[in-house]
Amino acid sequence: MTNPKIWLSSPHMGGSEQKFVQEAFDSNWVAPLGPNVDGLENELQEYLGQNVFVGALSSGTAAVHLGLILLDVKAGDEVLCQSMTFSASANPIVYLGATPVFIDSEVDTWNLCPTALEEAILDRIAKGKKPKVIVAVHLYGVPYKIDEIRAVAIKYEIPILEDSAEAIGSSHKGQKCGTFGDIGVFSFNGNKVITTSGGGAIITKTRALKDKALFYATQSRDEAPHYQHSEIGYNYRMSNICAGIGRGQMEVLEDRVYLRRKMHTFYVDLFQDIAGVSVFTAASKDDFANYWLSSILIEPQLTNGIDRETVRLAFEAENIESRPLWKPMHLQPIFEKYPYYGNKVAETLFEKGLCLPSGSNLTDFDRARISDVIKKMFGQK
Repeated sequence: MTNPKIWLSSPHMGGSEQKFVQEAFDSNWVAPLGPNVDGLENELQEYLGQNVFVGALSSGTAAVHLGLILLDVKAGDEVLCQSMTFSASANPIVYLGATPVFIDSEVDTWNLCPTALEEAILDRIAKGKKPKVIVAVHLYGVPYKIDEIRAVAIKYEIPILEDSAEAIGSSHKGQKCGTFGDIGVFSFNGNKVITTSGGGAIITKTRALKDKALFYATQSRDEAPHYQHSEIGYNYRMSNICAGIGRGQMEVLEDRVYLRRKMHTFYVDLFQDIAGVSVFTAASKDDFANYWLSSILIEPQLTNGIDRETVRLAFEAENIESRPLWKPMHLQPIFEKYPYYGNKVAETLFEKGLCLPSGSNLTDFDRARISDVIKKMFGQK
């Protein structure tokens, strides 16, 4: 009999989600508006602090798209984007007819490299095109070099879209991720720390910007007794039912972050005596990472030829899901024609890196199965 699948990162319900969803059905609030939507936005605002404003949307991708619009990105503009990320960080740039300019990672956080970022800005300006926005990502819940990236942004007067899709619960110097950029973004996809099944949120510094985002998200309907539209709009609002799931998830957010971090500690302990394997860990004491996905780097020259793919296939044979790191955007067929600045940090991370099962609902039996695969592979007792 085959053991059940161990997933990389599966949803983990808290128990009260159905109560909020049932309230939506009982009141017939099943549209993209309603008390759960308002409630989720208020709870997120309270959680984040920093006097920010949150709009609940249909996806994190929608939030990136609207964030770029709020930052005045238009066709023909250039947007600087971290290359080591999921494609949803970059796709909306192209939606708008703008050009993504991809930037390499640095080795400490695997995120946007401040040096390569500044080099790109100077070169694009020299070529007659000052970039419009910087898209910075907290990869796998580890904060990017917030102070260094902000310093570059201020120096060249370029706003930051902070992609915190993977980073709810992470923080820098006690301040929550999602509140550092000029615009922030969360994702509540089914594989995230908390979920609304599908959904996301946009985070702004002013109520006026939030209101503008929600105007665009509800088809840009003008104030009129009839349907009138003076601007292009989108169907990007979160439903009251999905928001109900989110409200239940908010009740267990801190616990879910704790359990993700516990999985990271499990991997640190598992690999501590295995030469050639390192667990990705926040390098700065100022950073608190949710470790949405725990990841490792494998150096085959130190492991008798065992590489990332060897480990992935060994897990697959035992019905355990693992996954290579994000393939950098500048290596993707759809994006390889666009400018890229940096060296080969992101490329090397992709070649050597593996994401491991990290869900907050993993059991001791699951951890034992994971441990058995690793110990057999690396000759551990």
